[in-house]
Amino acid sequence: MEYYENEIRPQRAFLISVDNGEFDAESSMSELYALAESAGAEVVGSVIQKLEKPVSATYIGTGRLEELVEICQNQEVDLIIADSELTPNQITNIEDATDVRVIDRTMLILDIFALRANSKEGKLQVEIAQLRYMLPRLTGKGVQMSRLGGGIGTRGPGESKLETDKRHIRRKIDALKEQLSEIERHREQLRKRRKKDGIITTAIVGYTNAGKSTLMNYLTDAGVLEKDQLFATLDPTSRALKLPNGVTVMLIDTVGLVRRLPHHLVKAFRSTLEEAATADIILNVCDASSDEALLHLEVTRDLLESLGCSDTPIVTVFNKSDLVQDNGFIPNVSNAVHISAKKGEGIDELLTAIENNLPVRVKRVKLLLPFSKVGLSAEIRRDGTLISEEYTAEGLAVEGIVDEVLYNKVREYVTE
Repeated sequence: MEYYENEIRPQRAFLISVDNGEFDAESSMSELYALAESAGAEVVGSVIQKLEKPVSATYIGTGRLEELVEICQNQEVDLIIADSELTPNQITNIEDATDVRVIDRTMLILDIFALRANSKEGKLQVEIAQLRYMLPRLTGKGVQMSRLGGGIGTRGPGESKLETDKRHIRRKIDALKEQLSEIERHREQLRKRRKKDGIITTAIVGYTNAGKSTLMNYLTDAGVLEKDQLFATLDPTSRALKLPNGVTVMLIDTVGLVRRLPHHLVKAFRSTLEEAATADIILNVCDASSDEALLHLEVTRDLLESLGCSDTPIVTVFNKSDLVQDNGFIPNVSNAVHISAKKGEGIDELLTAIENNLPVRVKRVKLLLPFSKVGLSAEIRRDGTLISEEYTAEGLAVEGIVDEVLYNKVREYVTE
């Protein structure tokens, strides 16, 4: 941001892209536009140049670069954002020509992560990813390194830290990784405790801005930030959800995904995404009103597969279905439900789908065991989940979660 007469003026950004046929450049540019706005920029224009491959020295061609120089001068551009990863040489050359700071798609995404991260783990993951990405790009000169402050692409560790020598940065990365490892060990202990206590976890995953947080809030009153912008929620949130059959599951909201998310960014947030990898059920939330809904599903499925979730039950949740016309998007996807988290439509079908995909057929029950049958309480403790027990004048009052085998043993003692 820049300050003018005590008012904050958004940075004016111009977007550039090279279309070499490797991906849908128009759709990717639209997403870059949304990413830039999410970071707080005002996008004043964009250009896509068709080339067999990006120019090694300047990314875009010489003619386009000359046009870009003129655009930057006439439109008071503060920031140029490229829709690809740039080399240090490309960044320096574009900055030298335009006298405008240059960042690429990855730097932009990392900047948004730095803006959204609230938990200690999230902040550590962001800083490690930023330092790793910037390490080979340190030139110590140019617009990129000479300008400090809170501009887009400079949040997180800050450029003042990045101007130190690479050995110091590597030591910093090692120290941050050790802190993160400690948090990850604690998270793993929580996962093991959940398993031991019989807690069933359901992870909400999906493309960013698909309405995951809206769904989380509707189901659990979690109070998760809902905003029509990419990566509105970065840190995972966990809340209990009681299903109609009485079983309580732990619902976990995870970071949203985007297409062409660099592999090292996925790796940097692997500990957060492992909430999905270790879940018993996965809800793959997709914006049904998007023209690219099937592409978004494919992005999410590819990531889930890379995390080893092939054997985990996945319920596809087409959200924002109220925005789809009668003759609109009708996907042929198995194990899917159509909902509107904003309006609360289709939620009963979603809860039923979760019940149908529970790892085992389980049931939460309240029992009154006669004194001659109190040994059944020990079986519930061993093979199910014993929530509470209390001796009364009539027998042992027990509440627990049991599977079908246990339920058949205790069904005659069910009180409600």
